[in-house]
Amino acid sequence: MGKIVMSGPQNVSLDGVVQDPDGAEGFELGGWFTRFGGADLAEWSEIALAEALRATAWLLGRRSYEFFGTRWQPRSGELADRLNSMPKYVVSASLEEPDWGNTTVLRGDAVTEVTKLKEELDGEIVVPASHRLGRTLIEHDLVDEVRLVVFPVVLGTGERFFGEAFGRKPLRLVESRTIGAGLAFLTYEFVHDA
Repeated sequence: MGKIVMSGPQNVSLDGVVQDPDGAEGFELGGWFTRFGGADLAEWSEIALAEALRATAWLLGRRSYEFFGTRWQPRSGELADRLNSMPKYVVSASLEEPDWGNTTVLRGDAVTEVTKLKEELDGEIVVPASHRLGRTLIEHDLVDEVRLVVFPVVLGTGERFFGEAFGRKPLRLVESRTIGAGLAFLTYEFVHDA
């Protein structure tokens, strides 16, 4: 049985905003990833590589799939090579022809399809950046672990990692450490029996 991990790592502001970290979406407070990550991003990249190397597969929503595919397909290097070759599963009703190698489109009900995927695969199924898909999976108790990189900035507004749609979800801190001088890397597992 697979383990679903929200990571990649999952980047959030101190107040939980995940919206437009690279500034490409046009959000007025976007671009906080490089602006507030600074010199710590080299060490962040090492963590991203380690996560990709140990992942069995990536699970994405369509928008994140298109973003990452556009970003990583033309690149080379250890991280790009891993992301371009690893199995990728995309939950989408509208994606017709996936153009990023080793991609399978999961059509139909997201919860049903991901439940089947979790039963079929062994190892970590990493959900990077797809916070909308992640919320659905969390709501249905399909996510086992969340790995957050907290950036030292409060944005005050923007789309947050955890929405208000679902109730209380207890978690247990598994690991905490710093990345460089300013980023916090936090790993939580969901407590499904609480």
